[in-house]
Amino acid sequence: MLKGIVTDVFFDLDHTLWDFERNSALTFKKILNGFGLKIDLERFLQAYAPINQEYWRLYREEKVSQAELRYQRLRKTFDAIDIRVEHSTINMLSQAYIEHLSSFNHVFPGTIDILEYLKPNYKLHIITNGFQEIQQKKLKNANIDTYFVHIINSEMAGVKKPNPHIFQLALQLANVKPGNALMIGDNLEADILGAQSAGFHTLHFNPEGHPAHGFCKMILSLNEIKTVL
Repeated sequence: MLKGIVTDVFFDLDHTLWDFERNSALTFKKILNGFGLKIDLERFLQAYAPINQEYWRLYREEKVSQAELRYQRLRKTFDAIDIRVEHSTINMLSQAYIEHLSSFNHVFPGTIDILEYLKPNYKLHIITNGFQEIQQKKLKNANIDTYFVHIINSEMAGVKKPNPHIFQLALQLANVKPGNALMIGDNLEADILGAQSAGFHTLHFNPEGHPAHGFCKMILSLNEIKTVL
């Protein structure tokens, strides 16, 4: 139990509160149809998901740029399903994806309930590696922006999670000591180990039921946060 210890709760956004996979699938359905690409959406998404995860890992490790991430995750997906798409079309699709992604705003079950539960007693914040240009739109369009005091992103910090500097910046902006801060996120490396390196308490949101580990408590639903705070 962290009641009486934690004063500030920091959330990851994508895959933790904002249902990235669901919203991304709806975005691809819209833009692929809009560009007249007759592609089986399920086949596309099955190829895209692991490729996207790998490119985000490379992006976190500063091995690819933002532009390379946005282009190559699509290029590699089309190659994987053996669909020929012109370079110029991929660039347009990449831009369209960013433009339309925040227009779909499904959040994980229990998101509003847990934010309502926490807000009277804790200051709430976001720490995200997502692109600044769309993260604020996601929060606003999903009607959850008003719950958070500070939105810390990797472009603002100049580094990405799990780099401890982004967590140290978050502590500084929130004016809170690490021993009074809790980070909740879905990614073991970026959210949990990164936050722990800066002294945060951590809680691993794991709705997909990945194997247990000994780094911190793991929860399968956001509602379980009530057992901790």
